[in-house]
Amino acid sequence: MASFLARRRRIAAVVAATVAVTMGVSACSSSGGSKSIRLVAYSVPKPAYDALAKAFAKTSAGKGAKIQASYGPSGTQSKNVLAGTKADYVGFSVTPDLTKLVPSKVATGWDSGPTKGIVSDSVVVIVVRKGNPLGIKGWDDLVKPGVKIVTPSPASSGSAKWNILAAWSHVLAQGGTEAQATDYLKKFYGNVVSKAQSGSVATQQFKAGTGNVLISYEDEAITARAKGAAVDYIVPDQSVLIENPAAVTKSAPKVAKDFLSFVLSAQGQQIFASTGFRPVVPGTKAGTVKGANDPSNPFPSVPKLTTIAQLGGWKVVNDKFFGDNGIDTKIEGSS
Repeated sequence: MASFLARRRRIAAVVAATVAVTMGVSACSSSGGSKSIRLVAYSVPKPAYDALAKAFAKTSAGKGAKIQASYGPSGTQSKNVLAGTKADYVGFSVTPDLTKLVPSKVATGWDSGPTKGIVSDSVVVIVVRKGNPLGIKGWDDLVKPGVKIVTPSPASSGSAKWNILAAWSHVLAQGGTEAQATDYLKKFYGNVVSKAQSGSVATQQFKAGTGNVLISYEDEAITARAKGAAVDYIVPDQSVLIENPAAVTKSAPKVAKDFLSFVLSAQGQQIFASTGFRPVVPGTKAGTVKGANDPSNPFPSVPKLTTIAQLGGWKVVNDKFFGDNGIDTKIEGSS
């Protein structure tokens, strides 16, 4: 965790300088070409991208820009672009959904920048009914009798993969073994009552009355509360760092590249923060975030925060958990 924080601090200055130069060049040069950006993304960050689009249109680089957005489950959106859906800017829940597009749709090196292609962070949280009637405090409470869990399906949703990894790895974070973590995941699935196609659909189901616990992104929980949903959320002591990638396609117009630069600018990161996402650039001032447990301190530190890198990287993780013989695949098949 210490090395991760150190890396984030090191990239802060580089990102600021890179974005400043990029936006400066964009503002001073003639944009030309199309002012339309075809954005294809997973469903959860829609509020953030709606706000980013409005703010970008007020900049010199984005003046007059119109974003034509398509949202859906991360895995499904990635497959659609690979199959021919037109896109200039793609944003997914997990990195493998983006790397599937390399090099046919997205150029090699998309992740070579200071943030390694990541535009937003979050953590996995536990969402409960208002007042937390079951007294849920952490992961161990979720496998008790009477708990009815809503979480999306990893077959289509990137959010689901983060949820499963958080549930499994929390056992290791507490000093347990992989065998114990797998046993916990079996019990966890025993209490799952709904597996939606996407994180946002899972939230809609939960708000409509399905289940009594929702596993979700922190930002999704914050947005739901900000919109008046009667829910609370717990940031558990053990969670997973969610890292969401984005890139422009090989055929993207200059304005789409300018938009990506804006997303990584101080203003862009503040907008992400205002909608509940943890900024990827250290030093970004989140300000007051409506819907957060503590709006003035919206992103509390997680004592034991596991990263994908610590789990071996996405290639290892995908095969180990979600491949044909993966841990999660086998458990889902037997449940």
